[in-house]
Amino acid sequence: MRLTAHTDYALRILLHAAVEPERLFSIAQVAEAHAISRNHAMKVVNLLGNAGLLETVRGRNGGFRLGRPAGTITLGEVVRLTEPNMSPADCGNCLLQGACGLTALLRKAMGAFLSELDAHTLADAANGTRLPFPLLA
Repeated sequence: MRLTAHTDYALRILLHAAVEPERLFSIAQVAEAHAISRNHAMKVVNLLGNAGLLETVRGRNGGFRLGRPAGTITLGEVVRLTEPNMSPADCGNCLLQGACGLTALLRKAMGAFLSELDAHTLADAANGTRLPFPLLA
């Protein structure tokens, strides 16, 4: 399965927050470090904040930080939150719909994929992660 850029950015932003959970990061810092638009980063941070995965702080010196301990956030939770369509194929528009042996196999494969992500937390992924130089200051 290929994850969308939205999910990729969400995982990157969460990794930054997990590496230094008490630190406030700005959207501008993360957007610049990953060469993504501030608008896209803002949408991702807003989604993660609304889900309680990030804590957002408004104001001039505001930003975001991890909203829960990294060990309580599974990668599967993040992927389910950010992926708009978890179906690996468009079975709904297929001529073979209802008479295809592939549908059950794809569903099983997707279940295994999510099960593996559920077995790992953000803390696992953050282990050994170092922030890029521009975000250290």
